[in-house]
Amino acid sequence: MQNNSIVYDDAHCHLQDARLAPWLDESRDSLDASEIRRRVVNGTQPSDWERVLFLGNEFESVIPSIGLHPWYVNTVGGNWKAAFEKHIDTGKCAVGEIGLDRWIENYDTEAQKDAFLFQFRRAREAELPVSIHCLRAWGLLLELLEKEGPYETGFLLHSYGGPREMIESFVALGARFSFSGYFAGKGKRKKRDAFLAVPWDRLLIETDAPDMLGPEPLRAESTYDSEGEAINSPNNLIKIYDFVAKMRGVAVEKLTAIVDANFRTLFRLWEN
Repeated sequence: MQNNSIVYDDAHCHLQDARLAPWLDESRDSLDASEIRRRVVNGTQPSDWERVLFLGNEFESVIPSIGLHPWYVNTVGGNWKAAFEKHIDTGKCAVGEIGLDRWIENYDTEAQKDAFLFQFRRAREAELPVSIHCLRAWGLLLELLEKEGPYETGFLLHSYGGPREMIESFVALGARFSFSGYFAGKGKRKKRDAFLAVPWDRLLIETDAPDMLGPEPLRAESTYDSEGEAINSPNNLIKIYDFVAKMRGVAVEKLTAIVDANFRTLFRLWEN
């Protein structure tokens, strides 16, 4: 049963992913009663949006969010914009995961920009929070957002991996920043240092499950896909909070209270 004195919020995950189907089946009866109060479940392309929305209807703890991820802008059908608008016009889902990515092979920057701006602008019209993915395109993302202007509703730079020096500029535009357990690994010191500069009122925490698996100490349990490969369990969230509390030099009880307040501010439409 959930301890009402301390709660955890997962700002970004993918419970709809087929790799998590066994975990979800095992957790179904206890999902809404766990210590994890809310989980934002992010769709990445039209083929998984219905599943995301279904989970939002099935579980009180799930906040559904849909978007076209930059990895899929060149493979999605031509009707995706109409389907996207139909869903967000209901006001029952957030927007994302959307964004820019110059890490993938054969990326199409112009197609990514078109998809990103279409979704971001529609989110602004609907006053919905946005979850943004960015890899190796931080300068371009900042340029686009500055042209759009500050977004009062707010947006999340999920698993923020950008420069420390850009944080202040993103904050001025309405950004929040979520830390994932992957950044606790070796070779990620610059990512951790950047999060030390994130203002307390802009800090969130995520798993990005089943991806972004952190090092062994941050794994509450071992979860594997159908081929026996280790994947990130949604239950690892609490370990990530413990790590961030130590990194920021506060008690975990204080951290959870701060992050929960930030989470409620960004996702206030889903407050009971």
